[in-house]
Amino acid sequence: MGIDFLPDKPIYQQLIDRILGDILNGTLTVGEKLPSVREYAVEAGVNANTMQRVYKELEQMEITETRRGQGSFVTEDEQKIAALRNDMKEQLVRTFLQSVAAFGFTKDEIVECLKDWGESND
Repeated sequence: MGIDFLPDKPIYQQLIDRILGDILNGTLTVGEKLPSVREYAVEAGVNANTMQRVYKELEQMEITETRRGQGSFVTEDEQKIAALRNDMKEQLVRTFLQSVAAFGFTKDEIVECLKDWGESND
């Protein structure tokens, strides 16, 4: 088992992104218990220390909380999740627009492409 990781990004960051994605797309819900560090490490095929770092980072971001003797849970603060969703959206758009600009595409070209893509995927 395990996850195929990209070579150009730290594994712990890829795991954080994966969990954040699961929260934002609803795979993990508000207040849901996360697997234990050991369980998730085995599932992901990583060292337990790496997974511990992931959980620590998520807690520092206030996206998860640890309850003594019970484990780690997705925050119940829906405003925190909404803010995370907005931040991720802005980050993705910013990265996309920087890439578009670097290749010299015009705004009109990109808008047309997005319209075409949207129509073909409805």
